[in-house]
Amino acid sequence: MRTEILTKAKRIVIKIGSRVLTGDENGLDYTLIGRLAAEMAALRQSGHEVIVVSSGAVAAGRRELGIEGRPKSIPQKQAAAAIGQSRLMRAYEEAFAGFGHKVAQILLTRDDLAHRLRFLNARATLDTLLSFGIIPVINENDTVVVDEIKFGDNDNLSALVTNLAEAHLLVILTDIDGFYSADPRTTPDAKLIHLVKSITRETERAAGGSGSAVGTGGMATKIAAAKKAGQSGTPTLMLNGTVPGVLADAFAGKEVGTLFLPARESLNRRKHWIAHTLKPSGRVIVDEGARTVLAGQGKSLLPSGVVGVEGEFDRGACVRVCGPDGAEIARGVVDYSHAEIVRILGHRSGEIEAILGYKYGDEIIHRDNLVLL
Repeated sequence: MRTEILTKAKRIVIKIGSRVLTGDENGLDYTLIGRLAAEMAALRQSGHEVIVVSSGAVAAGRRELGIEGRPKSIPQKQAAAAIGQSRLMRAYEEAFAGFGHKVAQILLTRDDLAHRLRFLNARATLDTLLSFGIIPVINENDTVVVDEIKFGDNDNLSALVTNLAEAHLLVILTDIDGFYSADPRTTPDAKLIHLVKSITRETERAAGGSGSAVGTGGMATKIAAAKKAGQSGTPTLMLNGTVPGVLADAFAGKEVGTLFLPARESLNRRKHWIAHTLKPSGRVIVDEGARTVLAGQGKSLLPSGVVGVEGEFDRGACVRVCGPDGAEIARGVVDYSHAEIVRILGHRSGEIEAILGYKYGDEIIHRDNLVLL
């Protein structure tokens, strides 16, 4: 199974964590970057398309500012990223040049992927770069990002890029050998799990927090990334990027790291974008009957089933759909604004035009724009 998945994976997203790139947490490890470039160049030589999602810009720049540990404020992080991003890209450029490959820098924020046109433009850029044999190196645009438009961590970004690029495999390079039954740093008898067929609540509970002063993601964020990638039908392979030859070993069929299989029922690309890329602007509360219909029959959300609205949002915004108890059951893109829904909630679809004076459609959220969680 593993060999078949890796053999069929033509387009690969490889996420490289800060702990892999910085080693002793004292700046970039140029020797290791050179080794990883050699391994990724070998994948290119064997016919794979490679997209790199790289952390390390903040870690590379903080030493220049005299900052010990993780920057404590957004301005410090932005300043460190402004210094470190150019150093990070120069390291990749020089490393890949030795193998005849060129790289291109792409900096993203969540806002770039939340707008559908910019999402499609980003995909077209990636496709064009890959068609010219260029290796894209993607990072979050930390120099301008704020909480409202940040991805949170590059594990999450890598999962969203996997969907954006329509990649066949996500590889997460971290500083441990894979996913364990418990934290191996605190539990000596923890067992390495080579295959995870389904990411369950137990899997998520077994993941811990961040143990690094230079990274924002721990095992929990990697499991979340594998789950998001899996929901678009893409498997994830977690490997220890500090081990020489680990990529070559994995693609040679050796049982290294942990392979997470995709979900049995995957979301289409648009619904994955709605569920994981868009940031909800408010909540639409539905009655018990509507919750049953949505969950059991996959129907559209009609105004007759809506009992409340929270937050202010325009038509085309992403919202949470919650049951009478407040529990989120779905996310979707609304066909009516907050103010319009307030006026038509509880009414039949046939009454919309009489109430508003116009009508976009019968649904508050069409089933094609609704994702059950």
